[in-house]
Amino acid sequence: MSSDHQPPAVIYCRVSDKKQKSEGNGLDSQETRCRQFALRKGYRVVQTFHDDFTGQTSDRPAVKEMMAYLKKKKIAHFVIVDDLSRIARDVEAHTQLRRMVKTIGSFMASPSHEFREDPDGRFHENILASSYQHQREKNAEQTLNRMKARVANGYYVFAKPIGYSYRMVKGRGRMLFRNEPYATIIAEALEGFASGRFGSQAEVVRFLEAQPEYPKDRNGHVLFQHVSALLTRPVYAGMVEAPNWNIGITKGHHPALISYENYLKIQDRLKVKSVAPARKDISAEFPLRGVVVCHDCGTQLTSCYSKGRSKWYAIYFCFKKHCPSYRKSIRREKLEGDFEAILQQLQPSREIFGLAVALLKDW
Repeated sequence: MSSDHQPPAVIYCRVSDKKQKSEGNGLDSQETRCRQFALRKGYRVVQTFHDDFTGQTSDRPAVKEMMAYLKKKKIAHFVIVDDLSRIARDVEAHTQLRRMVKTIGSFMASPSHEFREDPDGRFHENILASSYQHQREKNAEQTLNRMKARVANGYYVFAKPIGYSYRMVKGRGRMLFRNEPYATIIAEALEGFASGRFGSQAEVVRFLEAQPEYPKDRNGHVLFQHVSALLTRPVYAGMVEAPNWNIGITKGHHPALISYENYLKIQDRLKVKSVAPARKDISAEFPLRGVVVCHDCGTQLTSCYSKGRSKWYAIYFCFKKHCPSYRKSIRREKLEGDFEAILQQLQPSREIFGLAVALLKDW
């Protein structure tokens, strides 16, 4: 039979993540098996679609691309999958994808499963889809339990914090190790705040911004929120914790950047209301930082750059928790403009004016 008279088909392959692309039943091996099936059936493969996405949802990039392709062609295609689990590992997602393929007039096909539209066929398919969902949920449960157990035993299991990198250790799994030069820079910043060398979080920000190797945003700034996170994470003191799993601070197996005693000093300092001193080197970008106070609680306002939809904005805001104006931002140009207007309206009293004249004459 000539290729023009062979029924057209597309191949859909899926793995759960990028790591599985070349492991086990990866994308290449799935596609090979599907092509062999198409050859036996006399189908003409016209396109392939690959996803490295979870099977928990039907909202996947390659699925969208495939559906758009099939709708554009406006003729029936066979959609070949290596196995029923490649469609989805969730009953709802499986049903949605099957319905989408059927709605546009195409048909599912697989070397591992015979798709049927009779009651017995649909029942068998639903049972298999349910078993795949159950398998996914059990795998997730087992993974979570293993993570909880590792944290309870002192191993860090979350995304690597800046200053550390993961390495595989035989018999112990992935473990954190110092990642230079970031580890040394962070240690100096934390020790400096614990000892009082840095009088405020803003000074830690300025210290980190002055380190050429330290990562910054595209405007060359270190965000205030980033420093707040650094100061409050026990991982830098060689500890692990998982409050959401009811696991308190536990001695970890990774190297500490600072001592636990200094970590506690930092937490004590953070609890004390900071007073911004007058500084000669205060940032010219925020001249009113530490000068103006919050209307609601009287706390001196801090400042930073905040990311908007299309650009960064300079803002002042109150950082005192439980204040009605907590984290409510005021644009720099608005606050400093109002401040300038007030200054222009000020007039010295007769007594102050007389005192100034007397001092001038005396000088």
